[in-house]
This record gives sequence, structure tokens and C-alpha cells, in this order.
Amino acid sequence: MSSHPLKALIEAADRAIGAEDFDALMEFYAEDATLVVKPGLIASGKEQIRRAFAAIADYFDHSIVVTQGDMHVIEGADTALVVMETVLQTSGKEDMPAPITRRATYVFRRDAAGRWLCVIDNSYGTDLLNS
Repeated sequence: MSSHPLKALIEAADRAIGAEDFDALMEFYAEDATLVVKPGLIASGKEQIRRAFAAIADYFDHSIVVTQGDMHVIEGADTALVVMETVLQTSGKEDMPAPITRRATYVFRRDAAGRWLCVIDNSYGTDLLNS
């Protein structure tokens, strides 16, 4: 079975996060997207999401590397639910466990041009139920 096209898209977004290329990163998001920054804190729209990623980079002392593990995609009606293992590594925060592994959930929507855009970015996945 071949890899889903969203895997390559998510990996490219992860590289943009690591490079702190937030302009490129915003190309992966829909205008009305939502990012779970942390449990209880949501960023909505590209402007807020861009600012959130800049703050996340600052918080991790500009040393964050994001990679993905196992991935499952469920598609329907130009929408895809992605359930994926996300791994965060950082060398800038000594008080943080390394690596941090989460079971993330993402929702993508295919636009009129056929591009997949992230509309919900929840790297905390079902852990939000514990908060």
C-alpha cells in the first residue's frame, strides 16, 4: 500500500516548523483553520496560528524538531481525519522530557484546486480529554 499524499504534506510542514519558516508553514493551513496551542488555548485563523508558532519556537528556545510516526487517514467528502504519532524533540529546554510523543489528530479539507489544507491541528489528540 502506498503512502497517503497527506504524509508528505505533513512532513513538509514539520520541516517548515523546524526551519521557523512560518510564511511557508501558513501555506498548509486554510484561512479559517484552528490550532490547539495547548489544552485550553486555541489559535484561529492564519494570523493567530503564525503568532502561536513563533511563540512555540521561542518557548522551545528555537530548537524544536517535529517528526511523525505511524499514520492513519480516514477520508470522506473532501475531508480527511488524520490520526498520527507526532514526536517533538528539543535541545533548548532542559526541563522537558525528550522526546515528547503525542497521538495527534488533524483534519484536512480539499479545496477547489484539489489541495489539502489543514483546518484543525490538534497535536494533543485525545489527551485533551485528560485536561
